[in-house]
Amino acid sequence: MSGFEGFKANSQKTAIPNVFFTQLMPQIKDAAELRIALHIFWAVQQKKGSPRFVTFRELLGDNTLAPSLGENLTDRVEALEQGLRGVVEKGVLITARVEAEDLGHQLYMINSPDNVRAIERIRAEGAKIEAAPIDVSIEDDRPNIFSLYENNIGPLTPLISQEIESALEEYEEEWLREAMQEAVRYEARNWRYIEAILRKWKTEGKTGGAARRHTEAGQNTNRYFKGKYGHLVRRRFD
Repeated sequence: MSGFEGFKANSQKTAIPNVFFTQLMPQIKDAAELRIALHIFWAVQQKKGSPRFVTFRELLGDNTLAPSLGENLTDRVEALEQGLRGVVEKGVLITARVEAEDLGHQLYMINSPDNVRAIERIRAEGAKIEAAPIDVSIEDDRPNIFSLYENNIGPLTPLISQEIESALEEYEEEWLREAMQEAVRYEARNWRYIEAILRKWKTEGKTGGAARRHTEAGQNTNRYFKGKYGHLVRRRFD
């Protein structure tokens, strides 16, 4: 693996107040706390609208942060909960619980006067996302899995988005990520193939079952049946 080659002259930059380094950095002893705090400064600056925030589930699904918090989902959840609690207690972040579409979301914002007022409005208006000017929440709550699909599999149509939403209710998000990786690995970049992998893992166990790959070529439809789970996709289409 090649090392980091340095910052380019035109690299984008993230603004972090000097007081973070002079007053807060000496208080942060835990490496996960520091990673989480710095990541959130970067993440909120990628958002649009006001106020800008991240959610717990969004952070947990962010592959630029989550892998550094632990080897498995349990470790990552524990590290994220502990780290967020630490930076909230130190005053780096402020937080509020909101409800949307029958789901609870924990919002985290940088502790600034504007965000303090936004948190107060959210709490005063019944802690409902739709009651506060934070419309980006629902779409941004799980950006990683949708971005992963769009960047590696294909266009994120409304139908595909609905399919992914349904899959997230049935399977762990980590399964979806790994199934997408399998689809890329076997050059079977379509949702039906990913769905077939998930069904097989659910039925036979994630590491169980015989692997079988279709290698037929010469027809455009064969791209749907590539990979070791291609026979399951073919069965769905037959």
